[in-house]
Amino acid sequence: MNGRDTGDFRERVRRSFDKQGAMAMLGAELTRVEPALVEIELPFDQKLTQQHGFLHAGVISAALDSACGYAAYTVIDPEASILTIEFKVNLMSPGRGERFLFRGEITKPGSTIIVADGRAYAIGDGPAKLIASMTGTMMVIRGRQDVTG
Repeated sequence: MNGRDTGDFRERVRRSFDKQGAMAMLGAELTRVEPALVEIELPFDQKLTQQHGFLHAGVISAALDSACGYAAYTVIDPEASILTIEFKVNLMSPGRGERFLFRGEITKPGSTIIVADGRAYAIGDGPAKLIASMTGTMMVIRGRQDVTG
């Protein structure tokens, strides 16, 4: 997508994802890793709901942020890392389903700043339903010992 050598990005994404305590706590799993695209899935769990029984907006936002961040991670050089510097989430429908799919895709790659779009879907009876969208801005981090992987 950007002409850079991204090395074995799939393995790097999987190793990094496995280090994320937040995604593990939510029960999320990495289900697809492609150039400029990552998908994360999450089963419904009552512990992740808000007062009406819908998937909490914070959980939706966290999973979309990870999907978009890892999509960015697929297009950078192996020595670099990614940090989110801004995002906006639109919640379009209640988070009601048996499972949830969070897809992050790169909209604009760059050497320092990368823009990604995310979509969250509820999966249950019938077709998947779009429940949220996100636009995020990621910063490529290089040369910092405290920000790796």
